[in-house]
Amino acid sequence: MAQGTGADLVLERKNQPDQTPNIGGIMLTPKLGEDYWLYRVRLSEVQAIVGFPKFMTIGIGFAVEEADWNTNLPWTCGTAEIFSHIAHNKGDESIADKDCLAAIELIQAGIREDRSNS
Repeated sequence: MAQGTGADLVLERKNQPDQTPNIGGIMLTPKLGEDYWLYRVRLSEVQAIVGFPKFMTIGIGFAVEEADWNTNLPWTCGTAEIFSHIAHNKGDESIADKDCLAAIELIQAGIREDRSNS
């Protein structure tokens, strides 16, 4: 658990097959949505930051994106860089930026842990 602005942040994991379509060697974006994730940290009742399989890596973005669709970066990018890239999709200004950064860090740590154990 990481501490943000008073919210206990918890990393959730689930088995999510990679649904990236590969048509003749060309990869297309998988059908993304709030239920497509390997890693999730809930930030509110309706919003979370998720890590999901995409293009043979794991992308990190918000579960619910209203400002635009498909805004994410690979998990290997810097935490602040990822947040800066996805921040406009937060959708709820009551969610602290500190919590978003902590959520991204939790996901990145979970991925590193899982990869070192495989």
